[in-house]
Amino acid sequence: MREKPIILVIDNSPDSLALILAALKDNYLVRVASNGTDGLRMAASDTPPDLILLDAMLADMDGYAVCRRLKEETLTQRIPVLFLTTKSDEAEEEMGFELGAGDYITKPVSAPVLRKRVHTQLSLRASAEFLHDHDAFLEAEVANRTKALTAIQNVTILAMASLAETRDADTGNHLRRTQRYVRALAWKLSTNPRFSAFLTPSNVGLLFRSVPLHDIGKVGIPDRILLKPGKLTPEEFEIMKTHTTLGRNAIARAEDELGEDVAFLTLAKEIAYSHQEKWDGSGYPQGLKGEQIPISARLMALADVYDALISRRVYKEPLPHAQAVRIIEQISGRHFDPDVVQAFVAIQDTFETIALAFADSAADLQPKVDYLKIAQGDAP
Repeated sequence: MREKPIILVIDNSPDSLALILAALKDNYLVRVASNGTDGLRMAASDTPPDLILLDAMLADMDGYAVCRRLKEETLTQRIPVLFLTTKSDEAEEEMGFELGAGDYITKPVSAPVLRKRVHTQLSLRASAEFLHDHDAFLEAEVANRTKALTAIQNVTILAMASLAETRDADTGNHLRRTQRYVRALAWKLSTNPRFSAFLTPSNVGLLFRSVPLHDIGKVGIPDRILLKPGKLTPEEFEIMKTHTTLGRNAIARAEDELGEDVAFLTLAKEIAYSHQEKWDGSGYPQGLKGEQIPISARLMALADVYDALISRRVYKEPLPHAQAVRIIEQISGRHFDPDVVQAFVAIQDTFETIALAFADSAADLQPKVDYLKIAQGDAP
């Protein structure tokens, strides 16, 4: 607030103006407008008033119309308004308060009452401005800290996921592809009543960030099994299956260190632990069936299998996209949630585009897709 607060008086009565000026001139800078039009212009000037004394009865427009205009404009809506009136009418007073006026002063004006009311309103405004600025500061701080926290979460995920990738040379761009497969599936299913409550924009974002941790447990699998080029023995496969539990436990320990539940780690645990579960209950590690399987894990399961089918490995050639789609359709209702498969089939072109945009090698590319453009745009 300025050294001397500015009071704008909008009144066309010379006697009233003289009295108000005499009462306020020692402590305030008083400006005068004799009609509503000039008053509105002065209120919205480069040096707006700190408070407005507004006559309810003006020549060009009534004071209530002026007050309404003041409260509608962003530049003037927070300036306190005190009505000056020659009569006490409860209906008019109620209308003034509804329009946003702070108080009424009855004419002829009493100088002590006027000074007290003006001082009170300016004090209230100062408190309101302090709270407004404080709230704005807090909002900015929250935004900055949220941004910083998100960055920390992303770095944590990428660091942990990159560690897992170093153990499995065949994965290549697997993490980037599966992130985008899951996100595409999530957006497609977000309008399905079975999934809409969970697949909010916020959760879709968390899923995208959590997917790279789905195989973090492979860090704990011995090289002789993880890097074996051929088929695993039954005993080796049982050890391989423990990567789901190892991954969940590793993330849980990280969460315990924080001392509280963290949304993105909750989804990461679900995905790591349950992405090998099957819709018919024949998966692992818990043998969950149907709706018992977390939605996050259901999406991850399909994305993971599709990518395994179309990817080149030392022990197999990649399958064509169309063949991979047929296989997934054939095991719908057994391996996968039928609604998830239906969504996948509906956006299968998107899956193929992602696969080509983030292919592991030039041998896996097809010229019909401008994959460099897509990759640079981080789409879909």
